Formats: sequence, C-alpha cells, structure tokens
Amino acid sequence: MSNIRKPPTMADIARVMGVSPMTVSRAFKADSLVSAETREAILKAAEDLGYVFDSTASNFRSQKSDFVAVTIPSINNANFADTVGGLADTLAARNMQILLGYTNYDMQEEERLIEQLLRRKPQAIVVTGGKHTPRARRLLETVNIPVIETWDIPVEPIGHYVGFSNAGAVRQMVDHFVSAGHRRIAFIGGDVGRDTRGSERRAGFIAAMEAHGLDASRLIAAGVPPISMREGANAMARLIEIHPDTQAVVCVSDLAAYGALTECRRLGVPVPERFAIGGFGNYEIGEVCVPTLTTINAFAREIGEKTARLILDILDEGAAIEDVRITPELIVRDSSR
Repeated sequence: MSNIRKPPTMADIARVMGVSPMTVSRAFKADSLVSAETREAILKAAEDLGYVFDSTASNFRSQKSDFVAVTIPSINNANFADTVGGLADTLAARNMQILLGYTNYDMQEEERLIEQLLRRKPQAIVVTGGKHTPRARRLLETVNIPVIETWDIPVEPIGHYVGFSNAGAVRQMVDHFVSAGHRRIAFIGGDVGRDTRGSERRAGFIAAMEAHGLDASRLIAAGVPPISMREGANAMARLIEIHPDTQAVVCVSDLAAYGALTECRRLGVPVPERFAIGGFGNYEIGEVCVPTLTTINAFAREIGEKTARLILDILDEGAAIEDVRITPELIVRDSSR
C-alpha cells in the first residue's frame, strides 16, 4: 500500500473556507475581485493545508509564464554573473524568475537554446551580444515578446538593447596609454570570430591605434574564448619574446590582464615601469592584485538591472520604449600609472 499522500487541491481550500474554487484561484493571482481580507484568509488556509500553487496549468491557460529567458556565453565569468544577478533581483520584485541558457560563445548553440527557450513561452528573452545566426535572428524577429540584446550596441537591433560600444570602450584605454607617452602598444585577446565582443574590442584597439598614427600590428591571440588567466600569462610570455620593446598592453578582459601581470612578476619584469597593463571588466581581482589593475568598468550589474526595468516597462505599457546606452568608465590604477 502506498504511503504517498495526495496533495491538497484548490477544491480542498475552497471547502475549508466555504468559497468557490474560482475565488481561491483568484486569491492566488491577487485578483482585484477578491478582497484583501478574504485573500489573506485563503492564503493562510492554503499554508495550513500545505498547498503549493501550480502555476503551470494557470500559465498554460493564460498563455503567459512568470519567467524571462536569458542566454549568456559563460557561467564562470564574473561580469555575466553580475548581469544575471541584477536582472534576477530586479525581476524578483515582480515575482518573475529567469530561465538561463549557456552558449559557451557558440552562435550555433545560442540558436538551439533560443528555439528551446521560446517553446516554453517566456514573457521576454534576453540575449548577450548583437550578432546571431540568420535562423536565430529570424526566431527572435518573429516572436511576439520583448527581445533585449545586451552587452553590445547592435548594428540592426532586433528589438531593444541595453549595451555599449565595445570598440569605443577600448579606445579609452588606448587613449590613456598614448597620453602617458606610450607608442608601442599591444593587444592580447581571444581568437577572432568566436567572441564577437572580444573581436570588437580588438577592432577598437586597431582603430584607436591607427587614429593616433601608431602601429596596430602587435596582436597576440590567447586562444579560444573565454580567455583564462593561464592563457593571458602564456600570451604575455609570447609578447615579450616576439615584441620585447612593447611599452603597454591592452587585454581583452581582467582575467587575461591578471595573467599577463603575474607572468611579468614571474619573469621579474616590473609593472608599470617596463610594461603598463590594462584590462576590461572591473573584476574584483583587479582591485586586490599587486599592482592594482587599470581597467574598463562596463557596469555589468547595471546592465542586468536596466534590462529588467526595460522588460517590465514594455510589458506594462506595451509602447515603444527607448533603448539603454551604457557609458563604460576607465579606471586608472597602479598597473599603468
């Protein structure tokens, strides 16, 4: 004989309260037709009975869910973790959750995840970056929900975006190095193509160097994104070997920059006296390493918070809402003073 108890239902709550099942259902949705006093009593009865509201059936009937679909390229990147945290915390105030998809910097995987996530009828979908496969773009263009592209300013936005120019952000770092008197500047980043934001930072480095009339050919590929500290260290070792007269290094991320910094310390190369080093992302490690790391703050958590507010505004108003441009900030620390 089974020991599994049958879970309580709305009908059980209705019998206890002496109301209709419809009134119980409305109480769980905070329906204005149910008074606050009645709703509170129904929720108390449900808690006493151990009832758990099943939103699945309700969502199926209403064709609405209580979640936002999100795709990110990395689950161990502090910047994307901060963005997801800001998004989740802001949506939680409206009892909405996120359903997360991990693309590993692979646009084909992003396409597969977008299709999977859209089948679950999210109320909105958030994707990282403004470049997608043609099919992924068609899926996003035809879905009748808010689509938000983040961490980028797309050339042709699908819906809305919350982002910044990755190329423009790197120009700030190049300008800083040039103003400090450096002319022989290198770039350490991932293999071109896979990380579109990293590729745009590389392009921004080249454009900024050429705008200053400087050689932009000191480009060191550190491997397949995401670039680790170890890969940043290896790339720095190659740079010192190939271009020993380099004066400053722009790195695609703080992790790569920290790896470059530690490789210099291992080799006894002083920073910033011999090499000035700059990163991207304002990771916590950059504030505590020695020397502290010059970086670009892209306001990762703010991207998530503003994305959530944009989604809620669109859902509430159903009108055209302005996109959000983030202005990255150069933070000068000891690695480039």
